[in-house]
Amino acid sequence: MERPPVLLYRLGNFFYRKKIFILGALLTWINRLIFSTFLPSSASIGKNFKIGYLGLGTIIHKNAKIGDNCTVAQNVTIGRNIGEKKVPVIGNNVYIGTGSVVFGEIIIGDNVIIGANSLVNKDIPSNKIAYGNPVKIVRDNTRKK
Repeated sequence: MERPPVLLYRLGNFFYRKKIFILGALLTWINRLIFSTFLPSSASIGKNFKIGYLGLGTIIHKNAKIGDNCTVAQNVTIGRNIGEKKVPVIGNNVYIGTGSVVFGEIIIGDNVIIGANSLVNKDIPSNKIAYGNPVKIVRDNTRKK
């Protein structure tokens, strides 16, 4: 079962898609006040989304796109860079570690792991593990079968 902040997001997103914007915005702000997370109803977040510690300190831009089966740890910011109009697009099966900042007109591929306290301001291709400030790709994310 999804955690309460994600459930509030899903309900708000339902209203947002039905063009009942006021209810979507109200649920976004209830999430902000109760759980200290900003998960706007207008964001596009895929199924099986998980958020660490009820999203404490997590901020996601209203136009962000996040794929299926993604996990975002606490105190993560996903947003745009000053002067840019677009925000990150995050693929499927992505883990973003605690305290990371992901910003700008970038694409994070599928099956990516981003380590804690990373500053991600450039594209990360699929199947990679990256961390650091600024982020560096350290190796492939592959499993032996």
